Amino acid sequence: MEDLKRVLESSLNETLLYMIISGPRRKNAASADAAAAREGRAPSQAARIRVRPLRKKELLLFQAASQVGKQEFHKNYTKEEALEQILSWMEGDYRQLAIETTEASAQALVSKKGKVTVKEKRKAVPEVQKADLSHNRKKRYILEEGKPVPFLVDLGVMTDEGKIVHARYDKFRQINRFLEFVEDVLPKLPKDRELTILDFGCGKSYLTFAVYYYLHELKGLAVNIVGLDLKEEVIAHCSRLAKEYGYENLRFQTGDIASYEGGGRVDMVITLHACDTATDYALEKAVEWQAGVILSVPCCQHELNPKLTCQALAPVLKYGLLRERMAALLTDGMRAAILEQAGYQVQVLEFIDMEHTPKNILIRAVRTGRKKIDPSYSVCRDFVGAEPLLGRLLEEKWGEDTNLTADGEGK
Repeated sequence: MEDLKRVLESSLNETLLYMIISGPRRKNAASADAAAAREGRAPSQAARIRVRPLRKKELLLFQAASQVGKQEFHKNYTKEEALEQILSWMEGDYRQLAIETTEASAQALVSKKGKVTVKEKRKAVPEVQKADLSHNRKKRYILEEGKPVPFLVDLGVMTDEGKIVHARYDKFRQINRFLEFVEDVLPKLPKDRELTILDFGCGKSYLTFAVYYYLHELKGLAVNIVGLDLKEEVIAHCSRLAKEYGYENLRFQTGDIASYEGGGRVDMVITLHACDTATDYALEKAVEWQAGVILSVPCCQHELNPKLTCQALAPVLKYGLLRERMAALLTDGMRAAILEQAGYQVQVLEFIDMEHTPKNILIRAVRTGRKKIDPSYSVCRDFVGAEPLLGRLLEEKWGEDTNLTADGEGK
């Protein structure tokens, strides 16, 4: 724990933006959590704990916000107390710790045997952003409560007065969470021309409208957004709404992802809950068009399930539920690896809390243009005896000289 202690000591100050402690080791700790709540303590087995600095009567403190179900518990610590408490959490209760300061990022992982691995990365240019040290900080949403947004009103998320409909609050949080991912990649997008964005499998288009509203109405950017879906009645409804709002550069089309050819120059590809291999086709299109940013929340990853033939994992794969989850994780992990080899910097992130939806993995990829073949991909593919469609599609495009199994760098 010495490396972790050193990183914590250097991070627990005013440069801290946040820490997130997650990956609880015990799953059944309801009684312990209830006791902690009665005593005014932060539950030791909350799904996650977020730590931020705050200033109270000129004293720098660190507030731990613990989320248990729909309740949030807060406790303030001095630096010494916070250091001791966080180390205690990581020694016995949690497996992961993410730290973000204005100067650096760090991650700590604790193995089942208690081994701690710490990775640090200094920021080339320290962020101008400062930590919010106010005590009674209200949750910041990009689309704020109390300010009516036309498409949210029509979609039943807000009232005419801008109040969030209680039954749709999770949807409101989901929309804002997605816009945070978009906000993070804005520096990677061109500012001197119109942005072209494609949303594959847009469905009712909550997020399609949100992206247009955020980029065009709030940020003042020139955008051209196309939403694509197979359901004609949904597309007709969304088209009517876009026309009513005067969103001239937001269009909806009926069509299949695999056969769509209207790309041209594309800056961002969004694919949310595109079922099974539809995600692979969308990602393949994004790579083909050299899209600058990809935001993908996969869904229903069925393709690998019947194909997994790994004998070493046979005791696990014989259980249908575990096989299904293993196949989903392998599919998304291999998709991420393929995108890295195709010239993208990739992150696999939690889209929204697991309690709201199990489809909570978001793949965020930013194009660097540097293809680099990782031999470990083919090792993984051969080990499990299966490969996502995305890998096969790109191998067909690239040919033998640049396929995913080659050594060295692709063209």
